[in-house]
Amino acid sequence: MPKRDSTVRGREFGDGLRAVVEATGLPAREVADKVGWHESKLSNVINGRGGATLLEVALLLGMCQASPAEQTHLLSLYPVADEKGWWQQHGKFSPVLSRTVTENLRAAEALVGWQTHMVPVLLQTVDYMSAVLSASRTIPADELQQRVQAQLAMQEAVRQNQVKCTFYIHESALHLEVGGAEVHGGQVFHLFLMSAWSNIDVRIVPSSAGAHAGLAGPFTSLAFEKYVPLVWVETDNSSLFVENKDAIAGYESIVSALDEVSLNATETRALLARLHEEVEAASTAQPNDSLDRVN
Repeated sequence: MPKRDSTVRGREFGDGLRAVVEATGLPAREVADKVGWHESKLSNVINGRGGATLLEVALLLGMCQASPAEQTHLLSLYPVADEKGWWQQHGKFSPVLSRTVTENLRAAEALVGWQTHMVPVLLQTVDYMSAVLSASRTIPADELQQRVQAQLAMQEAVRQNQVKCTFYIHESALHLEVGGAEVHGGQVFHLFLMSAWSNIDVRIVPSSAGAHAGLAGPFTSLAFEKYVPLVWVETDNSSLFVENKDAIAGYESIVSALDEVSLNATETRALLARLHEEVEAASTAQPNDSLDRVN
């Protein structure tokens, strides 16, 4: 069955409008009647087939008593619902919880992530996550706990839906002592445990690989049962959702190249186990070293 050529914006508009209609507690036919629509017209608008003016959609949202913020958001999406590619510019810092990211993670069937310098968010422990967020200079300090909870919600969305995940991580990310030795050791051990999950495949790109196809930076590719795939690229203050067919093919070639140079699953687990032992040994020896220096 061919996949629907929908867009990220279109799906977010449709899902948002559907939620607004359902929140009324009324049957769709009755909601349509109240604004003088046929039920099929309401279905067409929700499912991205158009058929209503922007003013008509505004009247529908008002009748459903959608919040002002939700009305503004959905009305901004409706005229551009068919446009592919979405560069969300957030200003000084990104929102606490990305609606677009969360909704697409929930809908995804498979995920492929590439990370060059740190453990991917979806595999981070709470302590590691907190250390990463604390080090940022574009995130308000008073939002730290909110952001931790938001990222944990992203992890839960993937876990609940049993999304098939493959994570490619450069070896250098495993040696970066984020949060200190104890947090570092805990994160490496967590990675080791996660790599044994049936729906998670962790693959390490060794430093010995030298120059590789992923040098341009991290990204996450999402595949869906009903929709064409997309690639999500995140920066400190913006999110890019790539939907162009040729661009997607380019990212797929990068993944293929990373797969060729990465360690296999067994080798990856062996490396993680060895690194954890090394971190634990260094952590245990450190107090004794300090005592020797004092003596």
